[in-house]
Amino acid sequence: MNTPAFVVDTWIQHPTGPFLRDPLFATLRRWMGLAEHQVPDVIPDAFTLGALEAASVSVALVSAWWGPSGAMLDNDFVAAFVGRYPDRLVGVASVDLARPMDAVRELRRAVRSLGMRALRVLPWLWGLPPNDRRYYPLYAECIELDVPFCLQVGHAGPLRPSEPGRPIPYLDEVACDFPELRIVGGHVGYPWTNEMIALATKYPNVYIDTSAYKPSRYPPELVSFMRGHGRRKVLFGSNWPMLSPVDCLDKLDTLGLDDEARADFLGENARRVFNLR
Repeated sequence: MNTPAFVVDTWIQHPTGPFLRDPLFATLRRWMGLAEHQVPDVIPDAFTLGALEAASVSVALVSAWWGPSGAMLDNDFVAAFVGRYPDRLVGVASVDLARPMDAVRELRRAVRSLGMRALRVLPWLWGLPPNDRRYYPLYAECIELDVPFCLQVGHAGPLRPSEPGRPIPYLDEVACDFPELRIVGGHVGYPWTNEMIALATKYPNVYIDTSAYKPSRYPPELVSFMRGHGRRKVLFGSNWPMLSPVDCLDKLDTLGLDDEARADFLGENARRVFNLR
């Protein structure tokens, strides 16, 4: 398989042992073939860097995590990891949604002091759809800082309700209220992929990333969108360590993308959305 020289994985995590052992990720451990007692306390850098090398990923966006119980992968941990490999990695911040002004201050610190290039909040983790009032100060700050807002759309993989991940009406209202906000909906939106495609078509600043899906599992309507008028609206992602970037690039040739659409999907769209050099 031939891939363009510039490949961006828009959603990965470099986990810790406690993160992987969290009860939330029992499903993830099962997918990875790991029992809880097999997870080490310290995950070496090579665990993640080796996966990126194997897939010839040029740049990966490494996500922090924050949930109702507190920081799960805090911004400083992610920034330190990214700082060891600044040519390969970009940090994505997360914040405490329950304390909106503290969250704004932390986002500002993460971008201005730690060099992070986006914010990610997971609606299923908080049980709050993205049109909840607690998100709105963060949207305004993302616009001021010129960074995208990233979230999960579609059903929740962990055993949590999926309704907060439905694109319409929740994300539709956000995109309408904040036309300047760049929004990246990860995990393709299944089983509401058509709703996510509708939003990406309707709003210039709404995008989709394919993290957590292999090409063989892309919904047919998403593939048609990528081939046609949505070729500049879909970004490659893996959601490592749930799936490896290699597996997420496998069978890419079966999608029928022309050279331009392929290059846009694998790297150029992410370059534009995240202001990557």
